[in-house]
Amino acid sequence: MPKNKGKGGKNRKRGKNEADDEKRELVFKEDGQEYAQVLRMLGNGRCEATCIDGTKRLCHVRGKMHKKVWIAAGDIILVGLRDYQDDKADVILKFMPDEARLLKAYGELPENTRLNEGITGGIDESDDDADSDYIEFEDEDIDKI
Repeated sequence: MPKNKGKGGKNRKRGKNEADDEKRELVFKEDGQEYAQVLRMLGNGRCEATCIDGTKRLCHVRGKMHKKVWIAAGDIILVGLRDYQDDKADVILKFMPDEARLLKAYGELPENTRLNEGITGGIDESDDDADSDYIEFEDEDIDKI
């Protein structure tokens, strides 16, 4: 009978967490880089993003981030622009929601940028007309249905 030389299966590989909860230094853009917001994920390590300069670009997720950093629609990312292809870029970094808020506070992102901080980010709590979404039926209306 052969000896087991492995250290576990795919669940062991999946369980690695490289200390995401510790604070990291905020990275600002340099020459040849731009901030962008992901419009949609296309699969195969690619996404479509609108850069802050107004250009829509096809972005490629670099191998270091592939299957380690999960990017979703609405995320703020840092992309490296290509000299030879203006309509394509490479994803360098994904900003966490609190980092994106800091970038907006520092004036790096324009004020009209919508930051998606989860499900509650799009709900407006100050809506006074919240009861108008519900329709009340009378008993005779229910009988007709």
